[in-house]
Amino acid sequence: MGKYNITLIPGDGIGPEIVGEAVKILDAVSAKYSVGFNYTKILMGGCSIDEYGVPLTDEALETAKKSDAVLLGAVGGNTDTSPWYRLPPERRPEAGLLAIRKGLGLYANLRPALLFDELRASCPLKESVGEKGFDFVIMRELTGGLYFGDRYTVVENGKRKAVDTLTYTEDEIRRIAVRAFEIARKRRGKVTSVDKANVLDSSRLWRAVTAEVAKDYPDVELSNMLVDNCAMQIVKDPAQFDVILTENMFGDILSDEASMVTGSLGMLSSASLGAGKFGLYEPSHGSAPDIAGKNEANPIATIMSAAMLLRYSFDMNDAADDIENAVKKVLKSGYRTGDIYSDGTKKCTCTEMGDLIKENL
Repeated sequence: MGKYNITLIPGDGIGPEIVGEAVKILDAVSAKYSVGFNYTKILMGGCSIDEYGVPLTDEALETAKKSDAVLLGAVGGNTDTSPWYRLPPERRPEAGLLAIRKGLGLYANLRPALLFDELRASCPLKESVGEKGFDFVIMRELTGGLYFGDRYTVVENGKRKAVDTLTYTEDEIRRIAVRAFEIARKRRGKVTSVDKANVLDSSRLWRAVTAEVAKDYPDVELSNMLVDNCAMQIVKDPAQFDVILTENMFGDILSDEASMVTGSLGMLSSASLGAGKFGLYEPSHGSAPDIAGKNEANPIATIMSAAMLLRYSFDMNDAADDIENAVKKVLKSGYRTGDIYSDGTKKCTCTEMGDLIKENL
């Protein structure tokens, strides 16, 4: 029987509740597929500040490094009332997330945009678009580009001037492109590389290196699209996309746009990937401190993140499919947590949703 080591970071707010439900599902997968999962919990975020005075300790980071994958709940609290947000920025809860991404070498962010058939009424796009459905992912480069280039503000001729530098090396582009093509092979075999090659040198290099990588993946279709057109196409015809590959700032903007067209942020998983099979998996939503401890949270995004963990870190595609299909069955049966509840559906708690998904595995 195979064994994998998973670091669990329940975190703050609803984090412990939703991670608990994801572990329930992973345990069911363990029994069904005769594979062992060893869990080690670490503190990160506000709970780590309360215990150790910092959002992530060196010891916690080392524990995560020794695992095969990390599953995270949520970090942070109420920015208006929590004492955590009276601390310097580098000691606030979210600084732990930045530190663990850097410490684990996570350079690729993967954000799915999936419109569940049962939730099409929540899609803000026109009905004809929602009826087609869509299922694509955005592969965003996470550690380079404008956000990490040199920046400064100076006064020239009595006027303030700010400079931000956008830099990419071909190695940075190549490694993220390889991840995008590998993931496309697990999906529908199509990569759309998004850039601004009509203006930016960095984008022209991005396009050239991506074309070189594509030669090693003759089974994957590559197309190029300018970022302004891509932003338009996501709201016009999102069904055309499979894997969108793009740089850091473009990916930041497009992934938020993609999350909104699904109409249900609480349903969306995400992954931050590093070298090899290692990855950190987490829901796209926040810690929701207003409902923490009330058993009202929606665990589906975290459960879907666990499915991503199985698929991309452990190559357990069948098990990941089982989880995703179980979620769809529960939704089709009409069960909803409060955030996606509507008239005519059946309201359930966080733990009840986890139990229902487990029963349908």
